[in-house]
Amino acid sequence: MTDELLIGLVSISDRASQGVYRDEGIPSLKDWLARAIAAPAWRDETRLIPDEQPVIEATLRELVDNHGCHLVLTTGGTGPALRDVTPEATLAVADKVMPGFGEQMRRISLEFVPTAILSRQVAVIRFRRGDETGRGCLIVNLPGQPKSIRETLEGLKDEQGRSLVHGLFGAIPYCIDLIGGPYIETHDAVARAFRPKSALRPKR
Repeated sequence: MTDELLIGLVSISDRASQGVYRDEGIPSLKDWLARAIAAPAWRDETRLIPDEQPVIEATLRELVDNHGCHLVLTTGGTGPALRDVTPEATLAVADKVMPGFGEQMRRISLEFVPTAILSRQVAVIRFRRGDETGRGCLIVNLPGQPKSIRETLEGLKDEQGRSLVHGLFGAIPYCIDLIGGPYIETHDAVARAFRPKSALRPKR
């Protein structure tokens, strides 16, 4: 197993993919991950694609099965509008659904806006086809706005930096452990990774 962490970053937007406006999702994700991940070395595979379910499904399969991503983060396309089909595409490629991620995303967003109940983000596990070791990838649908992306991943903290509502990323490293990925360490001030004591390793 390689120690390198491979993360797929997928921004889903008709207008951004057509060049009507600049995509902000992928740059925001790259910036946040650079601040949050302490180890191991990581690289990304990025995609900017339209709100087309077959395209989204094919992209997710490619990133997991062909490129071997351990984690895929998507932004955009999770609302109630006709062309918001990211959750449907994500569920279509899933082997296991991880409902707690979607519940917590809405829990965080409801601290800021009542319209958070309109979001339909999901998270799933897809196991790589052709990989007999059983390794998988966690796929998480995130909001489309940079501020919401950060809030969702980090959670809510008080003025002293103590956690009030846990962000998603605290649970992601241990999830990656359980599906055969590399051991992720984080910068606690940004997002503290939680593992049971039996799963902890000495810091690098």
